[in-house]
Amino acid sequence: MDKSAESSVELHPIIAARWSPRALDPSGEVGERSLRALLEAARWAPSDGNTQPARYLVGRRGDDTYARIFDLLNRGNKTWAGAAAVLLLACAVTVNEKGTIPHAEYGVGLASENLVLQAVAEGLVAHQMGGFNTEGARLVFALPDDVRPLAVIAIGRPGSPDALPDPLKAKELAPRRRLPLNQIAFTGEWGRPAF
Repeated sequence: MDKSAESSVELHPIIAARWSPRALDPSGEVGERSLRALLEAARWAPSDGNTQPARYLVGRRGDDTYARIFDLLNRGNKTWAGAAAVLLLACAVTVNEKGTIPHAEYGVGLASENLVLQAVAEGLVAHQMGGFNTEGARLVFALPDDVRPLAVIAIGRPGSPDALPDPLKAKELAPRRRLPLNQIAFTGEWGRPAF
């Protein structure tokens, strides 16, 4: 399903094509090379002072890590995310040998965006979710105190929206929407559009 971004100027095709579908092919696979490429893309993201705070717990369909990540999802996300070939738990390391890592969450966001753009390049789709039990993640994966679980990312092959419950199917088929550029880019003072 093509849901390319409608923008005021032409975007790179990978950026224009990136969106967060819920319709995933339950038999679709993510090959080892592709999964490695996604995580390499995350590894090479920029970070404050090259602190590299992003870490990922990797669950492949059918393994224990996948099952534990899936169990952490909220009920709404469980209705569709079980069709993903891979579930990742994205975490931020907040302290290193120099002390507190500045902007660790921002660093994980940058790394995860690299990851999802690489997914598009690999012919895959990725959907990032905040709807999961963060305290449960700390316990289930014995996360150290300086590691903060931030998101779960479902990765797979595109599937049919017909497999989704009706409310999610409607969201899947709806046009993508974003605020117009004049509401997000300002100049001179807050609220004065730059474009």
